[in-house]
Amino acid sequence: IKDLIDYDDYKSLHSDAEIVNEDINFIQTENQAYSSSPTLYPLNDRTSMQTIPNSAKLVKMNTIGGNNWRVAGDFITWTFDVDKAGLYAMSFRVKQRLATGMNVYRNIYIDEQIPFKEMKNYAFTYDNKWRIQTVGTKDEPYLFYLTEGRHTIKMEVSLGEYGALIGQIQTSIDKLNKLYREILVYTGAEPDQYRDYQLEERIDNLVGRIQAERDNLAEIREKIIEISGSKSEKTGILDTVILQLDDFIDKPREIHTQLLTFNSNISSLGTLVLLLSAQPLELDYIMFHNPNATLPKSKESLLGGLMFSIKAFAATFNTDYSNLGETGDFETNRSVEVWLSIGRDQANVLRKLIDESFTPETKIKIDLKLVNSSVLLPATLSNVGPDVAMGLGNNIPVNYAMRSAVYDISQFDDFEEVTKRFKDSAMVPFEFEGGYYALPEQQVFLMMFYRTDIFEELGLTVPNTWEDVISMIPDLQKHNLEFYLPVPITQGAVMNLPPNPIFSTLFYQNDGEFYIDGNRRSGFDQGKGPEVFEMWTQFYTDYSFPVQADFLNRFRSGQMPIGITYYNVYNTLSVFAPEIRGKWDFVMVPGTEVDDGQGGTTIRRDTVSTGTSIMIMNDCEDKDAAWEFLKWWTSTKVQVQFGREMEGILGAAARYPTANIQAMSELPWTVTEYSKLEEQWDWVRGIPEVPGGYMTGRHLDNAFRLVYNEHTNPKETIYDYVQIIDEEISSKRNEFGLD
Repeated sequence: IKDLIDYDDYKSLHSDAEIVNEDINFIQTENQAYSSSPTLYPLNDRTSMQTIPNSAKLVKMNTIGGNNWRVAGDFITWTFDVDKAGLYAMSFRVKQRLATGMNVYRNIYIDEQIPFKEMKNYAFTYDNKWRIQTVGTKDEPYLFYLTEGRHTIKMEVSLGEYGALIGQIQTSIDKLNKLYREILVYTGAEPDQYRDYQLEERIDNLVGRIQAERDNLAEIREKIIEISGSKSEKTGILDTVILQLDDFIDKPREIHTQLLTFNSNISSLGTLVLLLSAQPLELDYIMFHNPNATLPKSKESLLGGLMFSIKAFAATFNTDYSNLGETGDFETNRSVEVWLSIGRDQANVLRKLIDESFTPETKIKIDLKLVNSSVLLPATLSNVGPDVAMGLGNNIPVNYAMRSAVYDISQFDDFEEVTKRFKDSAMVPFEFEGGYYALPEQQVFLMMFYRTDIFEELGLTVPNTWEDVISMIPDLQKHNLEFYLPVPITQGAVMNLPPNPIFSTLFYQNDGEFYIDGNRRSGFDQGKGPEVFEMWTQFYTDYSFPVQADFLNRFRSGQMPIGITYYNVYNTLSVFAPEIRGKWDFVMVPGTEVDDGQGGTTIRRDTVSTGTSIMIMNDCEDKDAAWEFLKWWTSTKVQVQFGREMEGILGAAARYPTANIQAMSELPWTVTEYSKLEEQWDWVRGIPEVPGGYMTGRHLDNAFRLVYNEHTNPKETIYDYVQIIDEEISSKRNEFGLD
């Protein structure tokens, strides 16, 4: 590795070069040459009339970076031409308002080389407004020698002086988390406030360990203030933790009374790691210039700013915020009205993709409207509904199909070809009486998450089968730890309660069928159905699994080091729990060992999924145009683009769970992660939607709660509720003239 020279040596090296007196050389940062990530794309800024280019009304892409440009190692490169060789000063129009109370850092390269030491970890201080920052010290600007011709400038995100502090905080988090779990062994998650647990005597060097972490965090606090020059919410987090640790040191016999707060404070240290790791910076333009040149003003005058704000305010009266519009500049009579009930960020990305590719390629206009999902039913009944509805739950299409409100898309000639994009399981909820009434957008299935650090510490093995799960329970419970199996909360009126995913998993692994006799009867009382129901309820009645639990928080603290839930929890954990990054993993759900028919055994890992769908309404006049939109939206290219854009805007928490098989493989999963997901995906089974099927999940939950609360016989209970489910299915089939 080549050692960098300092600026004084660099200056001496080019002492013969003259300072160039040319016009300012502007580089508009939105015109990047390339970057390290597809999410580093141009942004729109309308906060200042000095931003170039700007408009009070139009959305112009005029800056780059912002919150998207915050991850260490991400870089953006620009090219620029120099007319005359010599020494130039360098300035940025920059805004650093997202990382409050702290500096952010960049490594600055000229022609792929850091010119001198001072350009490594170069600091940009916090300021809520746009400013011109000339690279240099308070006394003088740095001068860069540039030859005539084309050059590149690259800026790379760096953690700077915070890098070492982040490592120290992470070490403290690990030690405090271990201490929390040791306390949990004796007190449990809900300790008796009036009992003395004698923690000082039971836990080795308890007060000494707390004192060591308290001193470490106090040292980190002082360093953050020294770097940033002031206190902020970052030091506030440390103040809160230090205050509690002081209290623990003074009153060790009362530690158990603050256990919940202690756990919360450890989590807040994880948030601090995330805050210090984020290094966002927004750029408008870069300038190379004579050090004495008159630079553009970074801020507008009071009157100019007021006029710009008035124009921007007036422009809002011409904007329909529920209507995302349709593409103009195309002479065509073909138009499709699409309603979607997702977030505005998602809707804006979809609008952008439609304008960039769908309408130019097909000459079909899309009138996109963002609506509440509850509006679709009354609008359809009033004959004022859309041509296409998207972002719908899997239960919606068949419910509308029974009432002849949705078009059977299996009538299109290329339907079979289009469905090859998806797993067979994804299409199951949309089949009704031989027709198909929607395409899947998202498909999310179960995976088993576990804390690798805790499993290693306790010498536990990840369960492979449900028998292994049962065998593990004593080892977990002797440490006051829990296993998570989801039970949906059913407080209040629940319009649609899907069948419990854990029961469904066990049921399918034991050759169960949800509906029999041509979807006329429930299959819960057939074959091993009653035994599966009994086994499922025993997890809660015999093994004391929690019926309701905040899995994310308990997984984060280590109280619940293993659990089964939908795989998109990965997204949340990646952002929500930075302090356990690298200390958890996911694997396929536990399986059921069955006879393979050849004298041996195999493990079945069937599980279920949930998701969203897109459908064509029966009242649509141009169904061919609507079908073109469905094919375009569910295509690999568009699903990948949409997924990457969303992750760029909202971060890893927005990783898109697409139902498109090929698109899933192209999203930013690691090879190991994707191979596990792919293997489990092959085992996923769809749950059919039938008339009256809304009673299946509801009465399955009723049966479970009767067994759990009243200790009734599980097998007899499920038999009783199957009769009620069958009656509802029969009633609905008669209502729709199916029998």
